[in-house]
Amino acid sequence: MALIDRFFARAFKRGTLTVTYADGTIRSFGSAEPGFPDVAIRFSHARVPGQIVRNPGLGVAEAFMDGRLAIERGDIMDLLSLATANNRWEAYDGALEPGAVARAMGAVKGRIDRFNRARSARRNVKAHYDIGNALYDLFLDADRQYSCAYFLDPGNETLEQAQRDKKAHIAAKLALKPGMKVLDIGCGWGGMALYLHQHYGVEVLGVTLSDEQIATAKARAAAAGVADHVRFELVDYRAVTGRFDRIVSVGMFEHVGPPQYRTFFRKCRDLLTEDGVMLLHTIGRAGKPGVTDAFTAKYVFPGGYIPALSEIARGYEGLKYYMTDVEVLRLHYAYTLREWYDRAVASRDAIVALYDEKFFRMWTFYLAGSYVSFRYGSMVNYQLQFARDRFALPITRDYMAGEEARLRGAPR
Repeated sequence: MALIDRFFARAFKRGTLTVTYADGTIRSFGSAEPGFPDVAIRFSHARVPGQIVRNPGLGVAEAFMDGRLAIERGDIMDLLSLATANNRWEAYDGALEPGAVARAMGAVKGRIDRFNRARSARRNVKAHYDIGNALYDLFLDADRQYSCAYFLDPGNETLEQAQRDKKAHIAAKLALKPGMKVLDIGCGWGGMALYLHQHYGVEVLGVTLSDEQIATAKARAAAAGVADHVRFELVDYRAVTGRFDRIVSVGMFEHVGPPQYRTFFRKCRDLLTEDGVMLLHTIGRAGKPGVTDAFTAKYVFPGGYIPALSEIARGYEGLKYYMTDVEVLRLHYAYTLREWYDRAVASRDAIVALYDEKFFRMWTFYLAGSYVSFRYGSMVNYQLQFARDRFALPITRDYMAGEEARLRGAPR
């Protein structure tokens, strides 16, 4: 049996994968089972199997992007779901995983790439966020919330509703009062900053390193007539000055990089007033520290890294900075990514017209791969609340639920 056949036989037990090789040979793996996909693929080049065995994630991604791996039954979401549903993170048996050698070889490069000094941080952000607002309009909600939504009733609510509920969930943890000064680190297209001002009358400064995001955010504030109260600047968080009652950062910490965690938390602590509070929302690893997969590092988020909770803790410990609350969102991003994937697939013609077929395949692989990482893998979201003073917040979490309910019922 060829090495690729042994690889597939081990990887696919439940559900079925049918493979047509470049020489016309057809083999099937697994067995039909309700709830598991039935997928058929075809390799058009004899080198593809070897590339997949050496580095499964990158090998499958590049073969799919280039058209050397064609999916004849199902789609890329089905293929990746079939692979990861058979190998759920919590069921891992401790044996050497396929591609472990390749990941180990790339670990040193990954540590260098994610150092993220100010100059490289700007370049890395532009590589993902400045590829055109038109793309994001095709799969995000109208507010362009490019982070995990908060689903109260999965399957029975819209992405738009879930993103509004995400903003309410975060705002409730900030314990805001009118007139406070708020810093939004990684403000995106401005949705969170505008929301906080709308509901609390706070003064907000949003910062980002994306030219396209900053232009849109400023235009939105001007259109809403609040540009004097909600300001946006193209600046690295390390260069921000002043003091703020509250700091919020949603979906930005993934770009900081472990070597800079200490710098990040020290800077945030210094920017807060004595009774200041911060809410950090980030993707995280449920397990131990790891390495960014080669596909993501090469094609999607150069310099990006998903932290383990232990790595985050090492960033702030010793700074006289309380972690006052932590919440783990296990499946919310999976639901979010499924919505994004479905919208991207429905917008195939528009995305191909903007870029090309290869880009569309890359982007859908990214969304599908991200989905299965949260649905079956080790990815979660952490919401971490910090305070400089032990008396800055109520001593129970009841205030969060009450305020969140109020916001959900407030006029939009």
